[in-house]
Amino acid sequence: MASCLAARDAQPSTSNKLARFMQEFRFHLAVSKQQKQRIYRLRYEIYCEELAYEDPADRACRLEYDLYDQNALHCLIEHRRTGLAAACTRLVMPEPGSPDPFDRLPMESYGGRSLTHPSLHPAKLPTESYYEISRLAIARAFRPRIKGSEVPGVTDNPHDFSHEERATFSLLVSGLFLAGYALGCMSNKELAFAMMDPRLPRLLSIAGFHFTKVGDTIDFHGQRSAYCIGREQAQAGMRKELQPLFSYIHNELEPQFEALLTQEAIDTPA
Repeated sequence: MASCLAARDAQPSTSNKLARFMQEFRFHLAVSKQQKQRIYRLRYEIYCEELAYEDPADRACRLEYDLYDQNALHCLIEHRRTGLAAACTRLVMPEPGSPDPFDRLPMESYGGRSLTHPSLHPAKLPTESYYEISRLAIARAFRPRIKGSEVPGVTDNPHDFSHEERATFSLLVSGLFLAGYALGCMSNKELAFAMMDPRLPRLLSIAGFHFTKVGDTIDFHGQRSAYCIGREQAQAGMRKELQPLFSYIHNELEPQFEALLTQEAIDTPA
């Protein structure tokens, strides 16, 4: 009886946190040069300055980007009150027939030999069916501390925000994945790949997203392994209380995605 009461009492707290998160953060599909530079600058702060994982593409302007960025879908999470770039991620989709390296996923370029799953391997799947979620980053100011689950570039000490604001920051990891999942669905993709620190899939499993490990662990900016999750698997595993957040993110991004497709159709010669 006590556990049932505790679970019942916990529900309003979760619901309130989700509602506050949706009020405090907006999701952008970065299309313009200015929007993308906000993402590249956030990545520079984390991947170049903080972690020293990557060499900057533009040191003078403090930007981190690579070849894949020109064809990727970029998502930025912005904190409404401050206007700060809170988090970002990108989706990379291989383009059959395109010159190297655009015909394959980034993980195939630097970790292809580690991909060992007998069936869940990009080379054994229809190219149009999958994509890679990568360059996930959360600004230092928006990182909660989760004891025993610190992931470099994802969790760290909280910054100077109110207790109520900080309580929502733990949802940013789920928000980034849900944004990637939503954009993957809009793009009619069935399978999402990601190269992750093994602790990140454990964090996502708390939200009900259970990834399948599809490769050996390699030393690439620390220990990394390739994982994937299917569209149906993600939908079925999503915790019920997160569904309103997914709907919010999907509704935020869908008109932006449709506008992008319309603009691309206009720009494409007949």
